Amino acid sequence: MRHFDHRFRAMGGPCRLRFDCADEAAAARAIAAAEAEVGRLEQKYSRYLPDSLTSTINRAAGGHQPVPIDTETAALLGYADTLWQQSQGLFDLTAGVLRRVWDFRSGRLPTQAAIDAVLPLIGWQRVQWDPVSIRLPEHGMEIDFGGCVKEYASDSVAAVLGHHGIERGLVDLAGDMAVVGAGAAGPWSVGIRHPRASAAAIAYIELAGGGLASSGDYERCLFIGGRRYGHILSPLTGWPVQGLVAVSIAAPQCLVAGGSATIAMLKPEAQALAWLAGLGLPWLAVDSALRCHGRLAARDGAALPPG
Repeated sequence: MRHFDHRFRAMGGPCRLRFDCADEAAAARAIAAAEAEVGRLEQKYSRYLPDSLTSTINRAAGGHQPVPIDTETAALLGYADTLWQQSQGLFDLTAGVLRRVWDFRSGRLPTQAAIDAVLPLIGWQRVQWDPVSIRLPEHGMEIDFGGCVKEYASDSVAAVLGHHGIERGLVDLAGDMAVVGAGAAGPWSVGIRHPRASAAAIAYIELAGGGLASSGDYERCLFIGGRRYGHILSPLTGWPVQGLVAVSIAAPQCLVAGGSATIAMLKPEAQALAWLAGLGLPWLAVDSALRCHGRLAARDGAALPPG
């Protein structure tokens, strides 16, 4: 049995497949199928590709004709609807329009007037959809699957590897992970990054199955007037959420882990910690004082070095 470690880029970030396989040709077929599945989902759901389903839906916003969808898309929309309800409207696929006014590379904050101009375009409850079609009722509205498609892809690629006979493997799509079986030496040991020092790990989690997803304010941010503005934007106010610094969650599926982590990041800090405590899943959260919380933390309440 040989160990294979394959790296590639997709969905805007680094991807990695690690698995055991006895046959090199079979491993090559599994890798090709896995990359093809990631490519299929990126082509279908990327907001950056003009021919994607997402772009087609967004171009049709405000029109009279709904856009046809398949069962895969309907299932993703159904899951997004569940997250919207569970989060009291914080998880919202239509909030991507805030990107029009927030440019984290510019070094400038948007004006309140600019934010107020796009807030009326946000509102998942206004989207008209059913198992076969979707319609955005107002011109300028958008949907963005970015909050769930990478996690869904991790689960889907894990299933593809399983179909190709891989019994032990780990899929890592830019930090969203899904396990196929267990590593040859037992569970996979996965490091959770320090939110203020990317090269450091604050914990190692043993993954024997399911998925792991992380979310944090470190991915994109602005520093203005001594204040940090993270990229997690509230669909209710249009401004960055002042909540937890980072969250990692393990779940039976990476999709579930990712949705839960996103909801936690969208809540105020105290509410997020209370919500996580009742979630029933293993989690680790870092608060604004860089203290760790949760079952996956080495010690609850322990403070991290500043990084």
